[in-house]
Amino acid sequence: MAITEIQTERVRPSRPPTTRSPRSQKVPLKRLFQVASIACGIQFGWALQLSLLTPYVQELGIPHAWASLIWLCGPLSGLFVQPLVGHSSDKCTSRFGRRRPFIVVGAAMIVVSVLIIGHAADIGGLLGDKDGDKYRPRSIVAFVIGFWILDVANNTTQGPCRALLADLTGNDHRRTRIANAYFSLFMAVGNVLGYATSSYSGWCTIFSFTVTSSCGINCANLKSAFFLDILFIVVTTCLSISAAQERPLSSSNRLTYDPEQSHEEVEEAFLWELFGTFRYLSTPIWIIFTVTALTWIGWFPFLLFDTDWMGREIYKGEPNVGQNYNSGVRIGAFGLMLNSVVLGLTSVVMEKLCKKWGGGFVLGISNILMFLCFVAMIVITFIVKNVEYSSNGLPPSGAVIAALIVFTILGAPLAVTYSVPYAMISTRTESLGLGQGLSMGILNLAIVIPQVVVSLGSGPWDQLFGGGNSPAFAVAAIAAFAGGLVSILALPRSHEKPRTRL
Repeated sequence: MAITEIQTERVRPSRPPTTRSPRSQKVPLKRLFQVASIACGIQFGWALQLSLLTPYVQELGIPHAWASLIWLCGPLSGLFVQPLVGHSSDKCTSRFGRRRPFIVVGAAMIVVSVLIIGHAADIGGLLGDKDGDKYRPRSIVAFVIGFWILDVANNTTQGPCRALLADLTGNDHRRTRIANAYFSLFMAVGNVLGYATSSYSGWCTIFSFTVTSSCGINCANLKSAFFLDILFIVVTTCLSISAAQERPLSSSNRLTYDPEQSHEEVEEAFLWELFGTFRYLSTPIWIIFTVTALTWIGWFPFLLFDTDWMGREIYKGEPNVGQNYNSGVRIGAFGLMLNSVVLGLTSVVMEKLCKKWGGGFVLGISNILMFLCFVAMIVITFIVKNVEYSSNGLPPSGAVIAALIVFTILGAPLAVTYSVPYAMISTRTESLGLGQGLSMGILNLAIVIPQVVVSLGSGPWDQLFGGGNSPAFAVAAIAAFAGGLVSILALPRSHEKPRTRL
């Protein structure tokens, strides 16, 4: 990573480390494109998580009010794992490079975790759960263990991936935005493939061995989908790390500290170093963190309960009761696939949008669009409560089409969320002397803390107002609107170079 050292004033003893590396030739955009391809494999599995796992845990017997607590492991692991991994990768001296060893380890953990999740019902059956029981505690324990490993694996992989792209683009702001747009594009491709896989209900006939006495049709479809996930993560990981061509961190470009720093200060605890950097962050960076936090408070209720909302509110079904709920989940997965198509198309034009209007304005407008979509979901929920369904129990086609339109439109702001904040932070933290891994870890704090709040509160909050998903969507709408206003009013529209002092 090429970062120009800025000598505007004497560096204070506790100032973060500066990375010194020789200037290198620009990495071709084609290679950046190939490196970013790993996002496809990661997001394929993430799409399966978002569309299938909330309904699946309820089929295992966890009540809807507490289903969101399962997702608490994600932010808790992200709170420590991603900053720690980012920090460690900044200093890694492996002959394979700084980022690639962490990416490979994370990918291997993803493979192990999805095997455990896919076979959770079978593991529970072997340990004593009875087939057909409404509540299967041993299966739930196996699922939670696999899910925790999966979230740790995702956090182990994604931070170094983002940091690797930032390393390869150096201090070229335009190429940084393009690289993050590529990453967002591949996330969209992974989403499309993952949600398309989720919406297909015939995988169990193709992989007939997945159906067992403990794992019925819905469970077998999930298990089969995760087998496909393993294939995707292996292929995209190989493509990405083979294209990166990292140089090992050596004595000529390793992290160095100010000469006046003592040995004890150099070896200070990681978390102290992480939180100690906050004192040097400029007002624009704090604003980006605030907007990012509000944005994710908006996104998490949707990402947790999108297909569940379609199954419960639109199709008026319940897990393990009839087919309406499962039909709604599959239609919701189809809507998320359409969402991902729009996400990909938006990613292609992201660089032009930010160049014309500025990242802050684009981020703000996307949040306002989120607000309107969440309000529309609340309105649709209210309308279907007062509409009579047909004799076969299926919802009116107009309600389903309206819900699918909302899902589709939300792909545009999701593309902005996946790329713009990362590019803005990457270009604004250069003069801090932070490694890109640690920079991505700091931004991740603005994502995982809101997720903790949503995971703890959304289930009980929904239950307080009748057990539906609308109350959580109301909170999401308010947060998205607030984030949009802050971004539009407080972040500059133009792309300014980072100041010499943060």
